[in-house]
Parts: sequence; C-alpha cells; structure tokens
Amino acid sequence: MWRLALRTLKFRRTSFVATFLAMFLGAAIVIGCGGLMETGVRMAADPQRLGGAPVVVTGEQTYDFAALTERHRIDPALLGTVAGTDGVRTAVPDVSFPATVLAHGKPLTGKSASYGHGWAGARLTPYTLAAGKTPVAGGEVVLDSGLARRAGARPGSTVDVVVGGTARPFRVTGVAEQRGDHNPDAAVFFTDEEARGLAGGRIDSIAVLPEPGTSVTVVADAVRSAVGDRAEVLTGERRGLAELPGTLSSRRTVVILAAVFGSSVVLIVMFGVASTLGLSLQQRVREMALLRAVGSTPRQLRRMILTETAVLSAGSVLLALLPGYAIGWLLFGVLTGSGVVSSAIVYHAGWMPMAVGAAVTVLAAAGATRFAGRRAARTEPVAALAETTAGTRWFSVPRLVFAVFFLVNGIGLAVATATVMEDGPTLASTAGPASVLFCIGLALLAPGITKAMVVLLKPLVRALSGLSGRLALRNATTANVRMAGAVAPIVLLIGIATGTLYMQSTEDHVSRTSYDRNILADYVLDSTTGGFAPGAVDEARAVPGVAAAIEFVTGRGFVDRPDGPADVDLRGVSADGVRQSQDLPVVAGSLTALRGDTVALSEKKARAYGVEVGDRLPMHLGDGTAVRPTVVALYTDNPKQQYLTLPAATLAPHTDDRLPHQILVRAAPGERAGVHARLAALAARLPGTELDDSSSLAGRNNQIQQILVSANYTIVAMIVGYAAITVVNTLVSVTRKRSAEFGLQRLTGATRAQVIGMLTVEGVLIGVVAGVLGTIASATTIVPYSLVKSGSYLPSGSIGIYLAIVGGSLLLVFGATLLPSWRGMRSPAVDTVKAA
Repeated sequence: MWRLALRTLKFRRTSFVATFLAMFLGAAIVIGCGGLMETGVRMAADPQRLGGAPVVVTGEQTYDFAALTERHRIDPALLGTVAGTDGVRTAVPDVSFPATVLAHGKPLTGKSASYGHGWAGARLTPYTLAAGKTPVAGGEVVLDSGLARRAGARPGSTVDVVVGGTARPFRVTGVAEQRGDHNPDAAVFFTDEEARGLAGGRIDSIAVLPEPGTSVTVVADAVRSAVGDRAEVLTGERRGLAELPGTLSSRRTVVILAAVFGSSVVLIVMFGVASTLGLSLQQRVREMALLRAVGSTPRQLRRMILTETAVLSAGSVLLALLPGYAIGWLLFGVLTGSGVVSSAIVYHAGWMPMAVGAAVTVLAAAGATRFAGRRAARTEPVAALAETTAGTRWFSVPRLVFAVFFLVNGIGLAVATATVMEDGPTLASTAGPASVLFCIGLALLAPGITKAMVVLLKPLVRALSGLSGRLALRNATTANVRMAGAVAPIVLLIGIATGTLYMQSTEDHVSRTSYDRNILADYVLDSTTGGFAPGAVDEARAVPGVAAAIEFVTGRGFVDRPDGPADVDLRGVSADGVRQSQDLPVVAGSLTALRGDTVALSEKKARAYGVEVGDRLPMHLGDGTAVRPTVVALYTDNPKQQYLTLPAATLAPHTDDRLPHQILVRAAPGERAGVHARLAALAARLPGTELDDSSSLAGRNNQIQQILVSANYTIVAMIVGYAAITVVNTLVSVTRKRSAEFGLQRLTGATRAQVIGMLTVEGVLIGVVAGVLGTIASATTIVPYSLVKSGSYLPSGSIGIYLAIVGGSLLLVFGATLLPSWRGMRSPAVDTVKAA
C-alpha cells in the first residue's frame, strides 16, 4: 500500500497539491493563533529598569482573578520584612511617578513619558554616575544622560521639573549613564525620602538582591512565604510586569481575540481540509472502481487513502511550523503596534500551539478520509463506474446530523447574542462564531440547496442566455455535487467577511456617535506632564466667558457582587459644572452631591446592582482599593456608555499618575471665540498643557476602538485569505478535472467561445447561490450584534462593503475557472480527450 500510495501521489499532482496547500496553510494559521493564545495566557515581560534584580516583590495585580488596570502599590512596612528574609542581601525600594524636565517652559520629552525614582533604584538598571555626585537632600536630582544633554544641564546647574502638576526648580547634582542593553524610560533620580513623598508615601516594588551563591528559587520561595498574600513575588521574565502596571488587563483582550478567531480558524481549517480532500476522493471514483475490478479489497483501498493522507499531513505540518510561528509573530506585532499590549511583552509560541496546529490538520484529514474514503472504498466496481457518469450521491445520515448540529449552534449563538449578552468586549465572542457555524451547516447541505436554487433560477437563465446557458443548466442539474463543492467555500468566504466587517463598522459608528452626544463641553485642556495640580480647574473657571469647567478622569473598576466582581468603566468629574459638561439626565438625586465618597450611575446599572439613592455600593477601584461610596444620583441609561461616575478627587488618586489629565470647559453662549483665545493663554502658562476642541475626546475614544480594529482586520484577512485560497484550489481542481468534458463538447461542435460562455453562466450561478447563502449566514452575526449595539436590525456601514465582498468572490470564481479552461483549450480537443 505504501508503494501504491506514493505512486498515486506522484501521478495525481494537481489534486494532491490542492489538498497539501489547504493543510499547510490551515496548520500555519492555527499555529499562529495558538502562539497568540499562549502569549496572552503567559503574559510575561522582560525587565528593563529592574533588570538587575533577580527577584521582585510588587503589588498583587489581580483582584478575585480579575486583572487590575492601575498599579497596586504596597505598604512600605514590607521592606523590612523582605530585607530580613533568609538569603536576602539587599532589599531596594522602588517608586515611579511622572517627573517632566522643562526647557524654556516646554517638556523635553514631548508626549512621551519621563519618570522620577529614588536614587537607590539606579543600581538595578544599572545607572552609574558619569559626572557629579548623588542627591543627598531635598531639591536635588540626578538626570540621566539623555535628559541632561537635551536640557543642557550639568552638575551644579538648576532645572525646572514638573511633579504633581507643579513646576519646581531642582539643583542637578549629577548625571547618570545607563549600562547594559535595557531601554527604560527617561529617568530623574531624587533622594529616596523625597521620591517616596512625591509618590504618595507608598512604594511600587521591592527589588531583592540575594546573598552571593544563594539560589534565586530558594530566595524567591522564602520571600513569598514572608510576604504571604500582601504582595506578589516575580522571577524570571515575569519581573517586567512590575514595571508595567495594568498590563495584565490586556491579557483578557488578547485571550479573547485568540480564542474567538482561533476557534473560528480551527472550524474553517477543518472544513477546508475536509472539503478539499473529499473533493479529491470524489474525483477518483473511476480509479477506485478499476482497483476494485482487479481484486483490491475495500480495506486495502482505505489503507491506501489513509497512507496518502498521512504523507500529506506529515509533510504539510512539518513545513507549516516555521510559517506558523511567523504568522503568530505578525499578529502579535499588530497588537503591540496598535497599543493593545505593551511592546515589552514577550511573544511565546512553544510546543503547545505547534501540537494543536498539527492535531487540527491531522484530525481534519483523518475525518475526511473516514467519511469520503470509506464510501469510495466500499462501492462495488460496476456501481462505481456507473456513478462516474451519473453523478455522485451526496445525502447521508452523518452529513445531515452534522449539518443540523452546526446550524442549530449557529442560531443558538445568534439568539444568545441578541437576548443574553450585554454590550461589552465579550459580545463579539458569541456574535462572530455564529456565522462561521451557520456557514458550515449550509455548506454541508449545499448539494441539495444548490439543486433547488438552480431549479428556481432556470427560467431566468433560459430567458437571458442561449446555448451556453442551457449547457450550464444541464451541468448544474446533473452535477450538483460538483457545483456544491465550488459553492461551499464561497459561502464561507462571503459569510465570514460580511459578518465580521459589518460587525466592526457597527461598533465604530455606535462608539463614535454615542461619545459625541455625551460630551457637552466645548474645549479640553490636556496635560502631557502627568496631570493637573488641584488649582488648575479653578484657574480655568476664572477665565472670562467660561460657563463651566470640570476635571475629567477615566478608569476601570469592579463592583462587588455575590456572583463575583463585575468590571465597569469609571469616570471622575467635578460636581461643579458636570451638568453643563456632560449629558447625564438625572432621574433621582443630584449630581452636585458628587463630593467625597459618593457615586452616580444609570438606572439600569442601579437595578442590576440592587441599589438606589442613599445606598452604599461596595466596589474596588482600578488599583484594588476597596471603597463603599454612597449613591447620590441616578441618570438615564446610555447603553453605549455604561459607566459609573465618581468625584474626580476620589478617582484620580487611584490611577497611576494620581492626577486628572483633562479639564473639560464649556463656554458661555456667544463666547466661544473669546474663550478659545483666553484658554490658549492659560495653556501656555501651565507647562505641558495642550488646548483641543472637545471632539478630540471623541477622537481619542475612537482611537481606542481602532486599536482593536487593526488586529481584527488582520486576523479576518487571514481567515478570508484562507477561504479564498480554498475557493481557488477547489475551482481549479474541478475545472482541470473537466478537461475531457470540454474536449468532447468541442468535438461534437461546440466552439471555444461557447464552452467559455457555459463556464461563465455556471460561475454566475455559483456566485448567486453562494451569495444568497453567505448573506443568510452573515445575518446570524450582523442582526443580533446590531440589535444589541444600536437597536436596529440593519448594521452601520456602507453598502460598498457588501458589494466589494460579493464582487471579489465573483472575480475569484471567474479567475479560477475561465483562466485554466482557456489555457487547457489551447490544446487540440482530440489530445485532451486522449489524455483523460
């Protein structure tokens, strides 16, 4: 069987190349998505500024298995506990806070960050003094060499540094130079005492240096036992997470992306490989019949087919390992480039994604061999020979069962999206796969559906076409299985592309318009130096022509519920002026009471959390701090902006920079022009402050949405590209198999133009059938997603998206059928028939 299988592979190159290509590309894409999943699950980062510490103690960055979005700082009392642990030589406290050096009143670092630290932490990067001496008193700093060069500073000179929103003069005592290959942010070093005071009294991390000759693992375990659940102990490549507060919150996004698209890819690859291999086996019915006629048993034929499949699977998987790694790296590069995850996160693609990609490919091929090969091997010789001219039976109980399974699950996900899921980041996890499952279900029933639709289209085709149309109709009627083989991958392409692209366009439109309507302010003052000092909002209110000005802070937190924490968006605002700056129609209580330990939320959220005005709402803020604010107001629900509103002075200290970064300003009627000029003058007096139109807030919100857009489009492009390659493989294979048919038609009087005309009509029929089925399948994603997002059955987005998808599919059909046919008919018809 091995010799026969290898000889078969040699002499049926076209069909086996198509099958091999489907397996190879499928395995590569699955491996790539698997690498992305592994990276999200492991979420490790190489240390930069703390690279010299083999053990790092930092605040726990999760709350009840939910990732915190802000830095969770630790109690300074832990420093003594860690320092006294066996095996610890030195415990170095580390703090980090925005510290921007000014030159001629302008930030040296522009919109990038520079941070202040205690001098004790300089040894960890390491930084060493290139000139001058260490800071020993308040008001003294050491600048890194890059900042010193740009500021023109040297030991003994004075520079202005913005800390806590206020510019203060500091004397430069030294210039530090980094050693090693780390790439930390620009650094300003203060005395340890002053740095801790400027950071709010708490510390970010503790860097642990073990005693010489002591095992890092032993020391880490000892420190872990000493600190208990009061902090987290990091070693190895996870140490970098201590420098990236909030990074773990992006794990959910990465894992959801990898899971949603990975599961879709697995289904598509399994279907693509199975359909390509099944089509190849269908085209070999005559060969199987001849082998049976000369004495081969069904078991021998099954072994031959299995051997062929094993050779193709092994070869495709081995060749796909390196491209699969590259695809995963490309996807990860899109995520880091668009800001979904930090560029410091390490990409991981170990043996697990490789094994999953191999397993998916092999299982898909084995499944196709099991069903298609079993039938081909068991068919009696005479019946098989008759079947090659009479068409192929397609209906079977297993096919029906699988079709119903996929259709029911697709509809189930669509219903769950519309009725169960709330508007949030997980909405796409049910809406997206719905069309994939429904597409596969329709593709399994494609032969019967295609035959029925051809009967319905027959009068129209006859009326619009001549002899070519009649030939096409006869072929479509008698060879409906062959036509369905071409229809199925196009259904997948149209359904997935249409559903996903309109889902994204709807998300973009709803996010943009709802944010625009919610912000009533005219201008926004934006700080690039770490935030505004408390008095800045009062200066803005004092500008002539200003009707209202509020501090504006954004974040995420968790509402404590019996069934676990529910993450929620948070906004911090000033009570004075909030009604003029934000569209929050109050139905109970008053927004002017948003002072101190209070919160306001929508009616819908209040019902979900079981609270009303006067109740306390147990929750945790983004840094893990537990609070119980009193509900002072309820406002009407905006399903597209579901957030809780707190006082800015309450929320800001629990963000990384501990200050508000924006001030929203509302101009009095008729005063916009004058207010703009006066606010520009105010911005010039506040170092690092920029003045923008309030639409810039909506633009930033839209930019956040676009972060995921690039990742979505990249992954969808890969899925659609694989489906397109499957379409081309299928159509080219089918067309070349029909070369003898075209030759016989030409010998019986048909011209080359008439044969091409017949194929054109067939292509139109394939496009129409696939377009209808693909559109129906895409509706299982589009309709429920649009209902939840906008309350409409129709998606947002141009009709041009749909026309481009359908038009591109037709181009694929015509290109993969007409071009090979035209080239094949350049040979004499007699030679073509003989070759078959």
